[in-house]
Amino acid sequence: MVVEVDKRSGFCFGVQNAVKIAENALLKGERVFSLGSIVHNDKEVERLSELGLVSIDHDEFMNLRDCSVLIRAHGEPPETYETATRNNITIIEATCPIVKRLQSRIRETWLAARQGSGQVVIFGKPGHAEVVGLMGQTDNEGILISGPDDLSKIDFTKPVWLFSQTTMSAGEYKKTGRLITDRMKEAGVCDPDLDLVVNRTVCNQVSNREPHLRAFARRHDVVIFVSGRESSNGKMLYSVCKSVNQGTHFVSSPEEIEKSWFTGKSSAGVCGATSTPKWLIEEITRIVSNI
Repeated sequence: MVVEVDKRSGFCFGVQNAVKIAENALLKGERVFSLGSIVHNDKEVERLSELGLVSIDHDEFMNLRDCSVLIRAHGEPPETYETATRNNITIIEATCPIVKRLQSRIRETWLAARQGSGQVVIFGKPGHAEVVGLMGQTDNEGILISGPDDLSKIDFTKPVWLFSQTTMSAGEYKKTGRLITDRMKEAGVCDPDLDLVVNRTVCNQVSNREPHLRAFARRHDVVIFVSGRESSNGKMLYSVCKSVNQGTHFVSSPEEIEKSWFTGKSSAGVCGATSTPKWLIEEITRIVSNI
């Protein structure tokens, strides 16, 4: 059986940058807390925990004093930084630069929209760490939608500025923009060409992986998709592979691989999410190659 590993799979720049920042802080001998899991991958979290990184939740963060806390790639809302100032907490900033710029854009747009009747709409997953940070830029006054069923939250007689969580499907985001355009035309008050601004905020590293993984999955009899169970990006990219190859299997650790998947197969592809470390993809590739 021929086994191919997808060279583009693995950490995106934002996650890679956050992990590097955490490692550098730990190598200095600092005790570092991570506000939330630094990445949605249990195996990588375990590795960094062994180096001394301590994951905490927001309730624990509120009670910390005089220490260092890492802000992961997903980013945080303004109130997190306000708490850090009050509690004399040193922030180790590891927010993805793309997310950081998006936060600023949403904040500026929301402040401008407040002067008129505009609405800031964010396309994302409720409760996702990045979305919490993005909504925080609007003092949680922004409108969060995750699909067509949420469009009723929007007033289509008023201007709309649309943004997306960086790891959402580019195709679904475009579809959402078209649906809002249609609803505005139906309402007959606003002109979507003038009153709807669809900001291109899906990360290119994410959107480019969709067509690439679709082609990769088609090339093989069986596909092993490696990702953490909690990864939003992992769920989305797995569904992309599964849509073109029903022989796609989701695994989060080597122990989940079943030999029966490869019976009678002549080629296998191994790929993963933007939150999946290269070392884990390589480890699973070695196991598949040995079957």
